Amino acid sequence: MAPGADLLVWLVDADEVGDDLFAACAAWLGESERARCARFVRPERRRQFIVGRALLRLALVRLLACAPETIPLLERPGQAPALLACADIGFSISHSGRWVACAAATGVALGIDIERIDRTRDVASMAQHAFDAHDTALVLACSPEQRHAMFYRLWCRHEAVIKLGSSAAVAHAWERDGLAGALACSMPLTSMPVPAQVKLGDL
Repeated sequence: MAPGADLLVWLVDADEVGDDLFAACAAWLGESERARCARFVRPERRRQFIVGRALLRLALVRLLACAPETIPLLERPGQAPALLACADIGFSISHSGRWVACAAATGVALGIDIERIDRTRDVASMAQHAFDAHDTALVLACSPEQRHAMFYRLWCRHEAVIKLGSSAAVAHAWERDGLAGALACSMPLTSMPVPAQVKLGDL
């Protein structure tokens, strides 16, 4: 099978997850995940975390053909969680506001990032502080109407590459409904990833 042939890129609205399903998802967490989750002060961040881990487990179910509660994820400070069962699975999680994204595939390392596009922010100034000269020039060359989309596209690409942990062979960016996103991959994929909006209860 070609690298990334079974790539899953999912996007879920955490606010749509009902109380019963949310409780079931929380029960899937392992000991180290529960310990981290207990340290979150804001309910929003706790919901992002639990929904993100549930989304990841449901993606891994497709790749590993096992039950979500049996998937062992180990927390690592400052890093993505480790999947103890299989070293050949690449995955990444990101969240922004009510949105949670997950990417998973066999045989390829992945990094994903999403960001809500906030059109009230001074992205020209932010670009000058966050980007190199080339990417800053790309932002400043845009019309005011296009500048925010360009900034967030580049921002997501940078963050996705950082999550990947190495120079990406390929970085795909997208924008939909006020949300920007990017997926960085350790090698070229067989097809362009298109994020699918899903519901946890339907997976």
